[in-house]
Amino acid sequence: MTSQPRKLPYGDGRDALLAAVISVVAEKGLRGVTYRSVGSRAGVNHALVTHHFGSLDGLLAATMEWAVHRSIEETGLEGLADFDESFADALINSVAAEPELQLFQFEMILESRRNPEIREMVSRLYQNYVRTVEQALVKKGVDTRNEVSLAAFAALDGLMLQFLTISDTTRIKPAVVQVGRMLAKLQQPG
Repeated sequence: MTSQPRKLPYGDGRDALLAAVISVVAEKGLRGVTYRSVGSRAGVNHALVTHHFGSLDGLLAATMEWAVHRSIEETGLEGLADFDESFADALINSVAAEPELQLFQFEMILESRRNPEIREMVSRLYQNYVRTVEQALVKKGVDTRNEVSLAAFAALDGLMLQFLTISDTTRIKPAVVQVGRMLAKLQQPG
């Protein structure tokens, strides 16, 4: 009788390790990320970290890229230009469903202040987000000159940080909708 391979709690192989990093950081912060803690959380031998990523820095860089990609997909950030309550609901619900994904990114942002290697990762994180917002706004006919995309993302980013820390949907949702209203006023007549 052949035994079935053990199913990892976060997926298989590489993705399991990436998800494990996010989980460890949400619980212990970046200082808690070790080969052993990640391997243990993923349910695999910690030697797989070096096999897949070479180093903890490589693991953090890959996790950052993975987290940003997932976050953009799951928050519906591309739908920002819809300027409506359904966008606000989708954004808040996605962050509420997987807060660790956002917490990891905020931890990396704060650590980038002390670590120049992480600073480059954070710079790419912001570039990805702002580019996504800009593409959504341009599709809707918003003039994105004068850093409108950066301002829109910064507003949403700050609101999601507040949501993660104080969890007051009754204040955060109307504020997200207000960001949409302000952006709608910038639409070019079509």
